[in-house]
Amino acid sequence: MEKETSLIFLSRAEEMLVKASTIQEIKEFKDIALTAKDWAERKGLGENVVREANSLVLQAERKLGKMLKETERAKGTKGQLKGKDVSGGHSMIPPEDDTPTLAELGITKRESSEAQLLADIEEEEFEKLKEGKTTKKAVLNEKRREKKRDELKEKSLIPGDKKYRIIYADPPWEYSQWLPHQYGDVGKHYPPMSISKICSMPIKEMIADNSVLFLWTTSPKLEQAFEVIGSWGYEYKTSFIWDKVKHNFGHYNSVRHEILLVAGKGSSTPDNKKLFDSVISIERSEKHSEKPSFFRDMIDELYNWGDRIELFFRGKEIKDGWDIWGNED
Repeated sequence: MEKETSLIFLSRAEEMLVKASTIQEIKEFKDIALTAKDWAERKGLGENVVREANSLVLQAERKLGKMLKETERAKGTKGQLKGKDVSGGHSMIPPEDDTPTLAELGITKRESSEAQLLADIEEEEFEKLKEGKTTKKAVLNEKRREKKRDELKEKSLIPGDKKYRIIYADPPWEYSQWLPHQYGDVGKHYPPMSISKICSMPIKEMIADNSVLFLWTTSPKLEQAFEVIGSWGYEYKTSFIWDKVKHNFGHYNSVRHEILLVAGKGSSTPDNKKLFDSVISIERSEKHSEKPSFFRDMIDELYNWGDRIELFFRGKEIKDGWDIWGNED
């Protein structure tokens, strides 16, 4: 009976959300829906009730995001003409802006950002989210990736006047050797690039005078990787070995490692004097070319300031403080 009553209440609550017309009302509704979801989970009312409550939370967030976006756009109209001066003309004194701030509404910047991202997703994707076929985290990360990708597309590969101190790159090396069917073709996972195309990328124009490069390569491409380092304006310094534990196909041996080359331009020594082991053993995933997050975290620990970008990004989750560029799809 408690479960049935809850479903009836949630059904009526959805009608209330439709009638909510202000940011404050929607925010209050979202808070109530969150409380209802927590209550349903604690009471063990079942997946259906929890999913319905969570759906209300998501709908409230999406509606909140749409309204916040409209409020942002409306800010440009605050300085409309107001009153008349003694000569009969209009004065340019803007009216007082009585729009409440996020703090006054009890909305954090993160809540605002997430709500506006939810407002931007396609209706079909939002329906999957409501039905529990995907997660909010996955949807938001995908939207963030899209925004980052669009921003970098607008700026081409050279992001305005940014000069990057840290470059982390995993080039799509082009292989001419035959590979067995079960290993797969690199081209099935992302468009490969010739060594000349990789070398000709305008990296020199986007790096700071003092910069460090972390460049992934495989054993067959090691020699060409040094060409890339020179073409991009760096000098080789050292390397890390990723021991992938599992076997990978090779023509001469069982290639169970990849190489992370470190190169510098100007002053490139780490800010943190911590010395990581040069050989890192982390079992590889089943996803082609996916690198462990450990290495990016390691870079952040070694270099604690400066703009940083990941080239040829193919991940799912964007790390805070990083720009990305690449074929992420």
